Amino acid sequence: MINRIQLAIFDDHMIVQEGISFLLKDVEDIEICMKVTQQDSLLENLKSTPVHILIINVHHFNQQVVDLIKHISTIYARIRILIISVLNGEEVVLKTIRAGAKGFLAKETDRNELVEAIYSLRNGYDYFSNSITHILLNRYINNLKSGEERPDIRSLSPREIEIMKMWGNSLTNKEIADKLYLSVRTVETHKNHIMQKLNLKTSVDMIKFAIRNNIIDLW
Repeated sequence: MINRIQLAIFDDHMIVQEGISFLLKDVEDIEICMKVTQQDSLLENLKSTPVHILIINVHHFNQQVVDLIKHISTIYARIRILIISVLNGEEVVLKTIRAGAKGFLAKETDRNELVEAIYSLRNGYDYFSNSITHILLNRYINNLKSGEERPDIRSLSPREIEIMKMWGNSLTNKEIADKLYLSVRTVETHKNHIMQKLNLKTSVDMIKFAIRNNIIDLW
């Protein structure tokens, strides 16, 4: 199937690779095209293997990790890098994102969120788990400047505002779908429309907008 998402996994623990593979084995849209444990092998295989999403599991954070992310995001701009890590301090999160990572999943991530992150990245959107989003928002709020140009909330429908509020209050796409009696795909479509209408690029941007416009309350 030519439209399947080509996924690569880089982790120096084979058991972790197998665990991620097992979680995704029943997802028809995703094909694991590469599993590597060595950085040299990863860079060599990327030369000949088409990859849409690259999962990098970060166990130890150092400059080598940052340089690897920078290198891949520069040389292979179409590859979307998804970080999975138990290390979720502000420095780790910010440095990996600045290096070019488009998603970051923390240790509380489950299978549904992993799949959602992969789909989001493939569709061109960044994805961060809730705890990571809070880190980024805290940094944003601390640096917030007055007079920033704001998109118009009036462009959103009542349903879109309702979905934004639920999502901003940490509900997953599945939980929103269940509450509103919608399909998960419909919720994803609404969120994509919201971001298009407001000219937002990332899920964090959507939360910022919701905070500025009092759609959700600060915790």
